[in-house]
Amino acid sequence: MKSNSTPLIGILTASKSDGTIAGNGPLFIEIQKKLISLNGISFVFIPEEVETNYINGYSYSPEENCWKKGSFPLPDLVYNRIPFRSSEKDEKSQWLFAYLQEKKIPFFNPCFIDKYKLFQLLKKDSILRDYLPETILVQEQYELLDFLKKFGGIYLKPTQSSKGKGIVRLRLNGPSEIQLKGINKQDSYPSFTHFWEKWAEELFKKQYLAQEEILSAEYEGKRFDFRILAHGNQDDYTLTGVGIRLSQEQEITTHIPTGGRLLPYHLFQSNEHDEFFQTIVSNIGKSLSSQFGYFGEFTIDAGLSKTGRYYIYEVNSKPMSFDETDIEERKIENLCRLFLQLIDESS
Repeated sequence: MKSNSTPLIGILTASKSDGTIAGNGPLFIEIQKKLISLNGISFVFIPEEVETNYINGYSYSPEENCWKKGSFPLPDLVYNRIPFRSSEKDEKSQWLFAYLQEKKIPFFNPCFIDKYKLFQLLKKDSILRDYLPETILVQEQYELLDFLKKFGGIYLKPTQSSKGKGIVRLRLNGPSEIQLKGINKQDSYPSFTHFWEKWAEELFKKQYLAQEEILSAEYEGKRFDFRILAHGNQDDYTLTGVGIRLSQEQEITTHIPTGGRLLPYHLFQSNEHDEFFQTIVSNIGKSLSSQFGYFGEFTIDAGLSKTGRYYIYEVNSKPMSFDETDIEERKIENLCRLFLQLIDESS
């Protein structure tokens, strides 16, 4: 750590279309409170406010319960919480990432994750590949039809989306009928050709992947998933917490914003589950960091099939807040510990 100085963490976000600052305000406040207790400080900023040797940003004052605008020196570490893929890709953000690298300022998480690139990356790991549902990129009509015929049911997902947005399930009903189900939509098509005519433009515009449908284990007649939170720790990764998400009104996703229900992990806890989590957390973290740059935190959506087999569905680089307060508290602690650890290592 820099001598005679307070560790300074820059939390990077983006502005909304109306010019106001976007991002998870409650998270930023809790980080600031925790850092102050550890003799550190944080400020929130956007790429447009970065000058050559200082940054205009906002720091939260717990005493006055308000945000204060100010100019800050270049931080010791930057925590990337840009909430929009488009903002992360724009010219100013890309310039900033290169500038941080040039200044040797530790930086995480480097980027949103493309779902298909993630699948290709995890498939290279001899342990992780056994937990991946079979997946293809949607490119050819007949290739997708063959894939659907092989499994009877598949999920279609945009490669660049989160929170279950855009996901639909296709099932083959009888010799040719296609049933489509989404979070808020339901359709049937007399043949695959009819489906393709209606959907091809959307599938290519948003770049979809297709994934075999896994018949999920159930609890009280509803499918459930594991939501796993992990953080970097020294040269490895630590399991911060596991939440259970149970489907409710619709069974396409178990996300809370789309009607999923939260259950405590202790209802499901087993040594086998715990061992699975520890294995995948470490391997996924190391794979991501070796490919994209340092990932200090991520969440994993994983599940268990009716036959008792584990699956990894998705990995998210910008975790949403957990509704479980104990997991959220550990998240803040592990994040702030990691900030200080990385600053220490880089000095």
